[in-house]
Amino acid sequence: MVMPGSLLGTEVRRVEDPDLLRGRGTYVDNLRLDGALYVGFVRSPFAHALVNGIDTAEAAKAPGVVAVYTGADLDLPALPVFIEVNPACARQVLTTDRVRFAGEPVAAVIGESVTAVVDALELVDVDYEPLPVAVDMEEALEPDAPVQFSAMESNVAGGQRDEAGATVLDGADVVVRARIENQRVAVAPMEGNAIAVVPAAEGESDFDVTIYVSTQMPHAFQGAVAKVFGWDRDRIRVIAPHVGGAFGGKVGIVAEHAVAIEAARRFGRPVKWTETRSENMQAMPQGRAQVQYAELGLRTDGTIVGLRCRVIGDAGAYAGFGGALADGPTRIMAQGVYNIPQLAYDGLVVLTNTTPTGAFRGAGRPEAAAMLERMMDLAAAELDLDPAEIRRRNFLRPDQFPYTTLTGASYDNGDYDKPLTEALRLAGYDDLRAEQARRIEAGETVLLGIGVSAYVEITGGGAGEYASVQVDTEGRASIKVGTSGHGQGHPTSFAMIVADLLGVPLESVDFRQSDTAEVPRGGGTGGSRSLQLGGSAVREAAELVLRRAKELAANRLEASVDDIVLTEDGQLGVAGVPNAGLTWGQLAQAAEEEGRPLVEEADFKPTGATFPFGAHVSVVEVDTETGFVRPLRHVAVDDCGRVLNPLIVRGQQHGGAVQGIAQALWEQASYDADGNPITATFADYLIPSAADLPDLEAVNTETPTPRNPLGAKGIGESATIGSTPAVQNAVVDALKHLGVRHVDMPASPQRVWRAIRAAGEGEPTLPWREPPAAFETLPVRASGPDRDADEAVA
Repeated sequence: MVMPGSLLGTEVRRVEDPDLLRGRGTYVDNLRLDGALYVGFVRSPFAHALVNGIDTAEAAKAPGVVAVYTGADLDLPALPVFIEVNPACARQVLTTDRVRFAGEPVAAVIGESVTAVVDALELVDVDYEPLPVAVDMEEALEPDAPVQFSAMESNVAGGQRDEAGATVLDGADVVVRARIENQRVAVAPMEGNAIAVVPAAEGESDFDVTIYVSTQMPHAFQGAVAKVFGWDRDRIRVIAPHVGGAFGGKVGIVAEHAVAIEAARRFGRPVKWTETRSENMQAMPQGRAQVQYAELGLRTDGTIVGLRCRVIGDAGAYAGFGGALADGPTRIMAQGVYNIPQLAYDGLVVLTNTTPTGAFRGAGRPEAAAMLERMMDLAAAELDLDPAEIRRRNFLRPDQFPYTTLTGASYDNGDYDKPLTEALRLAGYDDLRAEQARRIEAGETVLLGIGVSAYVEITGGGAGEYASVQVDTEGRASIKVGTSGHGQGHPTSFAMIVADLLGVPLESVDFRQSDTAEVPRGGGTGGSRSLQLGGSAVREAAELVLRRAKELAANRLEASVDDIVLTEDGQLGVAGVPNAGLTWGQLAQAAEEEGRPLVEEADFKPTGATFPFGAHVSVVEVDTETGFVRPLRHVAVDDCGRVLNPLIVRGQQHGGAVQGIAQALWEQASYDADGNPITATFADYLIPSAADLPDLEAVNTETPTPRNPLGAKGIGESATIGSTPAVQNAVVDALKHLGVRHVDMPASPQRVWRAIRAAGEGEPTLPWREPPAAFETLPVRASGPDRDADEAVA
């Protein structure tokens, strides 16, 4: 797919890295603001309690304290939500009557220094009246569970069901069933939430306030601030400097942001707040958190008859939109890569006294793949088929595309067997099976497991993206784009597009993003959208610049526009006339002489979402005496359409796979019976180091999409989706001859050891029980596939 002489498709080192490596990066907390105030928060030690009173008198008198606020003091409207699950579950900036999760802020201290604030927080006296808690999502559905909101009759915040129900399994020779936990995980970015608010003196600026914030979506943040405070959006400037990771956790405005903004408004001084690690682990929306009841019907030859899914999404407190992913993206992608004739899906959103949930890398799509790929392995074991073979018997064929799934997703194209074949070849699949058999025959205690997964995901649908490209009189090009990168390689990728199209040196392309004063609109980053949408917008803007430049050159060279070509030395000249040419600097000067700089804008709108796909193979060792799992190899073959920069794609594959492997083996956000978080620091929440992971073998197949001019699909979340089920399947694969049928994630040594022990005692843990009755109370979904499902989800 590399064009002759094209920069695109080649490995180009990231142009943004030197600043970061040499300490020239600027994060919110690096900002030094004269006269700044600082904010800290009193957080509830209870997961559920009435707030009978808050005494702030002593804290207000403490040295260095300028104010102490409660929710009543602020009197701000409810926080706007990224996706509304249930309007009855609105969240106030600071709660005034009841706390619903441990770590919820109930009061704020504003002071002259961080030290003064921390000291004064201890002096705020809150009168709590503890209430019963609902921590486990299934127990929260029981009739006697404590209800979170008085306006609701239960903890069910939303959901729908398909009327077909069990009938989709009719005609099956075999039905495999499993209750699968897709556990709650912490987003845990390197940089937590952070904000610095700088109000402008009257007449000092075009803006009333400038807000520096660690966010994925600066323009959406600007809109949320305008909504909460009733301000003119155009008078709010939002800047996202370098952002130390987000992964879905930095979308929209949170309570702490709103308090900092209000304090700056009241005092007319800069105000800063930076989240501590323990605050981040308690209060930043967490991800995944599903319990999935799946039933897969098959014929004896391994072909699928139907799939029934009943999935609970844990919204946490206040109906965090992560709970709704169970009935959104997880449902939309439930068919996966397979030809499934019938599908019934019930999605239920439940409230619990835990941290609200939101998006985390993949946002509902990894959960769908994990469920479906576990079911395929269970079916393979039941029918005594090789896991790769049963997948091949059910793959959608390339000649079936474009293909609309039973849930309404409009797949663009795909060849699902191609990456699986390549992954098996790279892994040396037959040799691995032989080694696995040898260890079993020899009675070794350290066994080998080989896990396979195949997946498809959804990226780049919905709204389009903005970009502009300008060339100045020095011949330098500058890009402005509405996406908001924080580590994905946007400056490099977008500069490659412009340099390739205009023939300017890569090092002469400047890049600007994440400042609403410079970039008028944009969708930010999320859903693996940036290259296919932002990159396509950059390409369209650059094409407009080239078209105008050709008109300028034709006028000055007295030639036809059709005869103007881009020469090898980066000038615009007349075809066949080697000595007649104009530099980009000269063309920019000519444009300014005509009264308008050489700049063009574009708003790219895709013709539909794209659907990356791939296959992963995981190889693990399992010590049957201790339950310890050691990943040996991980092979990722991901297809993200046309690859513009293999180096950046490989980096995204590595990062995604590490997060997916970590979920399978280590990560879980846990709470005790009273709703207290027991993984609130990195001492308890297990994130792997490089020493815990094998070398990653990441390669690509390329199936360009017709839905954007670059042919690109998303890659940011693909490896997270493919890796998790491959590792989980590998763990079970190592133990299946012992009678182990399923091990929930994370596959900790204790959990694995118990599964081995139970199977050895003749009482293997059965991965099924009947789902909660609450599913039967859900409203029936309208018949037929969802309209524009892929647009809404992506």
